[in-house]
Amino acid sequence: MPPRPPPAADAGRPAEDARERLLGAGLRLFAQQGYARTSTREIAETAQVNVAAISYYFGDKAGLYRAVFVEPGGPPEEAIAAYADPSLTLDQALRRFFDAFVEPLRQGDAARLCMKLHFREMLEPTGMWDDALAREIVPMHDALLGVLRRHLGLAADDDELRRLAVCIAGLGVHLHVGRDVIERLAPSLVDRPAAFDGWADRLAAFARAMVDAESRRRAATRRHR
Repeated sequence: MPPRPPPAADAGRPAEDARERLLGAGLRLFAQQGYARTSTREIAETAQVNVAAISYYFGDKAGLYRAVFVEPGGPPEEAIAAYADPSLTLDQALRRFFDAFVEPLRQGDAARLCMKLHFREMLEPTGMWDDALAREIVPMHDALLGVLRRHLGLAADDDELRRLAVCIAGLGVHLHVGRDVIERLAPSLVDRPAAFDGWADRLAAFARAMVDAESRRRAATRRHR
């Protein structure tokens, strides 16, 4: 039996972009109201599509929520492959690592809504945050550990290396988590898409300084044994 065509959009709105409109409406409403307080009818009305389109594209409300939570970041494997390549220098790897943090910020309100959704998920858990930890955050952290371990010439991870990885990632995370604070302290750093042009380069340089400091600390420790 051939698949049913997608439910028709409202007059004047093409059906082919209904899925994207549902994702946009879902992101805004889930971020503002949470999963439990957002109805499928409200999402459909905001997206200007028939409510049946949610079932067609996502199966149900939970499927739409998962897509809203997962799809904006893209597959983590792509981001990992970009900076974990052993042929890259440390500077190149760090630059690519921070590209993944900076690029979404050029999208303006979407990045802010994604962060708000993540905060709400932590306060009103549906299970998606645990899924994101296992699917995305842990693998990306492990890949960063691999980059640092390789460039520091270490045979295995230790707590100081893990601490370094957490601190380096924190540079990028703060751009998202602390966006409102940065806007108050230095609005010209984040007030337009072009303002983000220098961030990845500078964050990579700051992270390189952290790696160099850890390398010196380890060398001094070995000398004093």
